[in-house]
Amino acid sequence: MGSIGGNKGRLFAAHHAPLCTRTHQIGSLLLVLTTFFLTRLLDRSLSTTFDHVSISSGSSRAISFTDTSGSVSLSWPERGYGSHLSFKIYVYDENEIDGLKPLMYGRDGRITAEGCLKGQWGTQVKIHKLLLKSRYRTTKKEEADLFFVPAYVKCVRMLGGLNDKEINYTYVKVLSQMPYFRRSGGRDHIFVFPSGAGAHLFRSWATYINRSIILTPEGDRTDKKDTSSFNTWKDIIIPGNVDDRMTKTKDTLVRPLPLSKRRYLANYLGRAQGKVGRLQLIELAKQFPDKLESPELKFSGPDKLGRIEYFEHLRNAKFCLAPRGESSWSLRYYESYFVECVPVLISDQVELPFQNVIDYTQISIKWPSTQIGPQMLEYLESIPDEDIERMINRGRHVRCLWVYAPESEPCSALHGILWELQRKVRHFHQSTETFWLHNGSIVNRNLVEFSHWKPPMVLP
Repeated sequence: MGSIGGNKGRLFAAHHAPLCTRTHQIGSLLLVLTTFFLTRLLDRSLSTTFDHVSISSGSSRAISFTDTSGSVSLSWPERGYGSHLSFKIYVYDENEIDGLKPLMYGRDGRITAEGCLKGQWGTQVKIHKLLLKSRYRTTKKEEADLFFVPAYVKCVRMLGGLNDKEINYTYVKVLSQMPYFRRSGGRDHIFVFPSGAGAHLFRSWATYINRSIILTPEGDRTDKKDTSSFNTWKDIIIPGNVDDRMTKTKDTLVRPLPLSKRRYLANYLGRAQGKVGRLQLIELAKQFPDKLESPELKFSGPDKLGRIEYFEHLRNAKFCLAPRGESSWSLRYYESYFVECVPVLISDQVELPFQNVIDYTQISIKWPSTQIGPQMLEYLESIPDEDIERMINRGRHVRCLWVYAPESEPCSALHGILWELQRKVRHFHQSTETFWLHNGSIVNRNLVEFSHWKPPMVLP
């Protein structure tokens, strides 16, 4: 111990630091000030503005509303996200992995991407197509931070292209041919499951992709399953797929009505599905037909609404009710923003997208499912029109994040998804079937180097 102390003393004695003069102090202060202003200038350069909405990065705050000026700031906080997007994503080609084509087009290849664009499952196609054109896409696996696995299984299943057993078998077959999936145990691989079933469309999800990043609108499926496939720490909630004809800036399918022209206080337009909350709303509408519109709709026949008719009814109320159905999320919630009624969530377990950015208390209402009754209508009726207009205006600025628009648009669902994906990037990759040696080489259990891993492989 004495020798270490002595050496330390001699070390500092041999290296005399120059005295800090006033000139040095002034120079240091000027350097700090210059750095501060350059940083602020750079932060501003990372912001883009549109329709009174500014989307920026590097802010410690999330969304902020300035009602007096009508301006809205949407910022992904720098903490946990970084100051700008800087990652690479590899999109698997449908021809490079045996089995991807059946997951996209069915066993006979008769299902088309265009045919899968409509309805709730459309996000599987839209996200895939948008990532193919993304500036963050790379065609080199070795430089990728994340890997996207394209599949349209919700659509394929609905149209009879594959049954549940075939979907399960094909997914396992596909994963066994991906060395990079095995390297990370799937932690850097992305899957989209666009419906209320979530990842349960792949029956063995808990065995094979329980560590992967799942993009889904559904955060809870415990009503029919023992457990939810959504994990709030690794997965990403995405917006539902609103009809493209309603999300356009011009010539939309149906235009909003002024509040004074709306016939109803509130509405619920959907099927009952035997769900308690929905049945209660239908009965409540019978008690208060002048306040609540809630017919029991069907898949077909005279009680089915066409798309235009549906949106014409939806826009005719100040509040649009979105109760839980088979699952916790509801497409109606997102549609409400485009007919400009205030959405009222009646789904206790619901998860919403981009919660690090959006304060949902400013643009919507969440009502307890145990309080459906006259007291709910009394509460909604007590809200002044000025407050309703204010919430609608805020929602008008935020709804761009529900639109699956090209990356060239300054605000879109894709931008939100990319920011959330950046949080998932890891520098190091490992799994139960991944090992490494002193020279940095990655090997498998048989000490075969990563570059020589051949499919089919044992999955972690």
